Amino acid sequence: MTAAVERLARHALEARLADLPAAAATAAKTFILDSIGAGVAGSGSVFADAVLQTAKGWGAGRDATVWGSGARLPAASAALVNGFQMHGQEFDCVHERAVVHPMATILAVAWASAERRGGVTGAELLVAVTVAVDIAATLGIASRGGLRFFRPGTAGGFGATAAAARLRGLDHARLMDAFGIYYSQTGGTMQAHLEGAPVLAMQIGFNARNAIVACDLAAAGMGGPHDVLEGPFGYYTLIEAGGDLAPPLAELGRVWRVSELSHKPFPCGRATHGGVTGILRLKAEHAIDQDTVTAVRLIAPPLIHRLVARPDMSDPPAHYARLCMAYVAAVALERGTVELADFLPHRLGDPTLHNLAARIGVEIDDNKDANALGPQRVEIDLADGRRLATDVADVLGSPANPLGRAAQLAKFRQCCASGARPLSADRVERIIELVDGLETLTGIDRLAALVSPLAADGDR
Repeated sequence: MTAAVERLARHALEARLADLPAAAATAAKTFILDSIGAGVAGSGSVFADAVLQTAKGWGAGRDATVWGSGARLPAASAALVNGFQMHGQEFDCVHERAVVHPMATILAVAWASAERRGGVTGAELLVAVTVAVDIAATLGIASRGGLRFFRPGTAGGFGATAAAARLRGLDHARLMDAFGIYYSQTGGTMQAHLEGAPVLAMQIGFNARNAIVACDLAAAGMGGPHDVLEGPFGYYTLIEAGGDLAPPLAELGRVWRVSELSHKPFPCGRATHGGVTGILRLKAEHAIDQDTVTAVRLIAPPLIHRLVARPDMSDPPAHYARLCMAYVAAVALERGTVELADFLPHRLGDPTLHNLAARIGVEIDDNKDANALGPQRVEIDLADGRRLATDVADVLGSPANPLGRAAQLAKFRQCCASGARPLSADRVERIIELVDGLETLTGIDRLAALVSPLAADGDR
């Protein structure tokens, strides 16, 4: 039964800029900009230099730029590093219903593919990314089971394969082979999340690299299996615990999933954002003094508990703390926000924060949807006997509760100032300008030069 994957392949190759509603094109530009920022910021994360130096040892080449560092690598290696950087600080956007972080894998691959090919226009990049998000989100929405493998990497890699195939001009038959070759490599397990291992973000990078490898092999004539979604050993048998593709497939070309993406206003797991949204709301309404807080409860669907109910540690590594509701909520209670600086060593070991975190817990509600991130409820008990509570239906940053343009740009500027080599203010503003007009950009090489801080010094 190859009808589903064939339908995805047709959508990937046949959609045109004129097919995109204005809102979808705007959303695509918004999240391309956001993802560039997350990738630049990720160049300053704990393991970013180790990943970059290791990738340099896998072979020389100058196909594509590594954001925030100025390095140039073969396309597959650049996609791996940029994908890791985009997800490495949990600051990348997410499709909540699909439980997929599509842009980290997709933009890393589309960018590397475009730079390697050369002469790719902004419009070509825009459409390739948009249809790829459709594919990744469709696979996640169709899932009927909870996370077993790391869906942001596995589903994202299918979307990334479509973007790379489109940008290098593969036809339908070659894309079908590329999907099969990608599926033959796909991987990423929730065991890394369960153990709090830093390799979790590398699973984005691995699948980004594999998408480029798949298209390279398909272009060279290598065949791949085709019944990779619904076959006896396909995606919904081995990777996901069942799925129903019919409803999201019927919406292809009518519902553009890029318009359903959520910003992350805070650099931590999206599953922590409902708790933070509720805490900030209650702080604003009641002027809470953290010293009077005796208990905080986040009452949420099982997936939230599974993702972020891990116990607090006295001096956690950053990658662990970003997915620890107790730590993140303590920061929000203390500061009224959560920022990149809250995951630096002096904050991670702050005993005041951990004393507060000891009063914070996550409880499971009666939601039966294994993929639901909401609704959620936050309750705060105070020393005077009062219990404050708020229901969180729409988490900050979601399409129903979006970040305003000023907040989006503030986040982007903060990210660009937080990389291994911060980008100058002039470069940052120029990137914003070019992405805003992406559909008219004659070549993305102008944009690529700006995210490489060494470009002006001859690295390019």
